[in-house]
Amino acid sequence: MLKLTQTFGASLLFIIIHLKYIYLYHYRIHCKRIFVVGIGFFSLCFLMTSLGGQFSAKRLTDSPFTVRTEVLGGVESRGVLRKISDMLEVIMKRMDSLSKLENVNDSRRLEELSSAINRIQPAGLVERIQAIAQNVSNMAVRVEQILKNSMAASRVVRDGTSGQCDVPRDPRFPDCPGKVDWMRARWTSDPCYAFYGVDGSDCSFLIYLSEVEWFCPPLTWRNHSSPPVLPKSPPKRQAAFRTDLSTLLDQVGTGKESLSFMKRRIRRLASQWATAAYRLDIKLHRRWREQKKILVHVGFLTEESGDVFSPKVLKGGPLGEMVQWADILTALYVLGHNLKISMSVKELQGFLGVPPGRGSCPLTGPLPFDLIYTDYHGLQQMKQHMGLSLKKHKCHIRVIDTFGTEPAYNHEEYATLHGYRTNWGYWNLNSRQYMTMFPFHTGFMCLLVVAILVSYLYLTLDFFNQGKEKFLQILHRYMEVHGTVYYETQRPPEVPAFVKNHGLLPQQELQQLLRKAKLFIGFGFPYEGPAPLEAIANGCIYLQPKFHPPHSSLNHEFFRGKPTSREVSSQHPYAEQYIGRPHVMTVDYNNSDEFEAAVQEIMRLKVEPYLPYEYTCEGMLERVHAYIQHQVVNASRVWPGGPFTRLPNSMLLGWAGNSTALPCWPPLSALRLMVSAEGQSCVEACQSSDLVCEPAFFRFINNKESSMFFCKLQLEIQCEVVELEMNHIFPAYSVTRGECGLQKETLLFSCAGFSAKYRRICPCRDFRKGQVALCRDCL
Repeated sequence: MLKLTQTFGASLLFIIIHLKYIYLYHYRIHCKRIFVVGIGFFSLCFLMTSLGGQFSAKRLTDSPFTVRTEVLGGVESRGVLRKISDMLEVIMKRMDSLSKLENVNDSRRLEELSSAINRIQPAGLVERIQAIAQNVSNMAVRVEQILKNSMAASRVVRDGTSGQCDVPRDPRFPDCPGKVDWMRARWTSDPCYAFYGVDGSDCSFLIYLSEVEWFCPPLTWRNHSSPPVLPKSPPKRQAAFRTDLSTLLDQVGTGKESLSFMKRRIRRLASQWATAAYRLDIKLHRRWREQKKILVHVGFLTEESGDVFSPKVLKGGPLGEMVQWADILTALYVLGHNLKISMSVKELQGFLGVPPGRGSCPLTGPLPFDLIYTDYHGLQQMKQHMGLSLKKHKCHIRVIDTFGTEPAYNHEEYATLHGYRTNWGYWNLNSRQYMTMFPFHTGFMCLLVVAILVSYLYLTLDFFNQGKEKFLQILHRYMEVHGTVYYETQRPPEVPAFVKNHGLLPQQELQQLLRKAKLFIGFGFPYEGPAPLEAIANGCIYLQPKFHPPHSSLNHEFFRGKPTSREVSSQHPYAEQYIGRPHVMTVDYNNSDEFEAAVQEIMRLKVEPYLPYEYTCEGMLERVHAYIQHQVVNASRVWPGGPFTRLPNSMLLGWAGNSTALPCWPPLSALRLMVSAEGQSCVEACQSSDLVCEPAFFRFINNKESSMFFCKLQLEIQCEVVELEMNHIFPAYSVTRGECGLQKETLLFSCAGFSAKYRRICPCRDFRKGQVALCRDCL
């Protein structure tokens, strides 16, 4: 209707113009030749204006062919049409003025008009109009072919099948009539329907809804005599370690400073990755490993997401995300997997094989990848273009999530009902699909952590404002103070005069500076950045502030809106808890005496460079290998009560049965069962016993038998009632009511939840020294 209106409007405009100049012809005989010129020019303009609707239509819901029309028309075509419209207006005004000149002869009028046309005609206009006309002609031929094929298909469907396209009323498919009504009204809303053969007939609707989607029963008159030929699963291939990274560098691509940064990092660490691959291969006894097909879609660097990071790479902007992605890509490639990398939505569509359109139609074939690594931006883009298929294939997705997503924020219905809804959560994924940079985010031990970190140490002027200078003055009494604050030549940074500012340094020079330094100081931001680990690895002592009270989404603007309630006790909790003294000192910056005492102690200490194993290239390869080969995230079955026993010399309970009899990773031999204090999360409870919370174990303890046995043996009490509900605190024991509560929704199994009314039943596990993400038996 939109295009018909536009064409009709253009026709009406031409008729008005035509009548106007017929009037001029009858009553102003002197303008006869002007009219002849005008009618020729306006005929051409009428042709283009009539076709203008084809190029200027914006609505995607008009026709399944609209998207193709947009491509053929393009921005240039619309610009030409706008110019033609301007020309029409100018010429009409000029001809009106000429027609009023009684004392000018016909030749003069014709010359004036020709001169006016020549002056306003842009160079190459005729050629461009011809090119557009040719495009329109080609498009018309293609549309005609599509319509002929569609009509032929409709005739084939109708022949001998009269009455067989009536909408079925089958109780097994209650949504079928409603879906057919929806298709009648909206089938042109997405070109993907036409891609699957929908042509507006009820027969095509029923074929689509029964064979592409699943809302209607199979049609008996369709050829179902032979079962569909399912594609054969390709033979499994062995993953072999790679040490030549040239192919990976080509895959990363070019054109952005962020990509150049990532490639520089990959090249710089190439020898370390090669050594790590050799050592891990020996550690695994060169066992056979299956090669996986893996897609990595870096959503935050796509143009569609805005890509605010690339322009800041050379201006001291945040680099942690790019460091993380560079190391993830390298680890997957070195491990020998079949890797595809997507840095745009167009590449994403091509790799996934989604039908053209807006994502309303599902994928009909199998997902071409075993695993997909992406971020929240990429997840949103996948939802837009995969449509219904995302729910079907979401168990293959792994989300690189810097700060972590807790189950209460992840479960859409629960988050909406209980005030946990944010812009980043509600994806209904298994908590183990979120992979964080550090190993204690709400107990999600499925993390990908970077190896040796960061290329540039960046500081901003905010660190020297808001009272920070007094700490530097204390430091200046004991040592020289150096900084790497980015600045532009015309605007030098406002740092204290005693600070020697080096600006942004290349990696080699930064390493040299850190090796000479005694102390690396944190001013409270950024949180959990990679720079402190880089400094510790080069022999620095890291001094950081302790937060009173801890920072969280409840009291700090930075965390507000993030899908986590985790409380951050210091600028870098991992360094505080898992490295500690003498390499890390955490003090109250509000107490000048405590701060100066820490500086004096640092001056007396001498430490060696230290880097936890999990942050080395080998540690990351080991961890990623274990996740890819062993982790299963779609296991949701709750098992009946298992045999538990009290561990020797401990208040903890362990699995007493055959730990290899049940399909589980980590293995049940690592399970340690304990109860938290009131108001304590399972993360904190497990940490108090030098363990970590393992969400994969919740399904083995979330049952009546285990809860009652646990309460009787561990708490020496008898549970009166066992209730089942959606509550991210459960399984837990209510002290006031004497009741055990079990979890009704497996997606809400959470290590993070806590309540003053409950003591939580916590599934903890052991971990390998220097590799918190893996248990002792996880390899």
